[in-house]
Amino acid sequence: MSNIPLAGYLIVSAIMFFAGVYGFLSRRNMLTILMSLELMLNAADINFVAFNKFLYPGQMDGAFFAMFAIGVSAAETAIAIAIIINIYRNIKNIYVDEVNKMKY
Repeated sequence: MSNIPLAGYLIVSAIMFFAGVYGFLSRRNMLTILMSLELMLNAADINFVAFNKFLYPGQMDGAFFAMFAIGVSAAETAIAIAIIINIYRNIKNIYVDEVNKMKY
């Protein structure tokens, strides 16, 4: 067992999550928004594993749930990148502000 308390994991996870929120709200590039979203999901995965380690040390439920979340996140990223590539092919730009020009 490590000597890192639960609060240490939660602080790292909170910093990662709020860095992702800041990146999601402040960026205009779709790829950086996608990376910020992934950062937020990884922060949630750290919480799953940390709470499992401290609440149920003999079980692996939190790790399995985190692996499932990582798999769903990978599928979501693949679909999002495919959408971004199609948007780039149509308007030659991946900024969120310019996407509304596809309507016309």
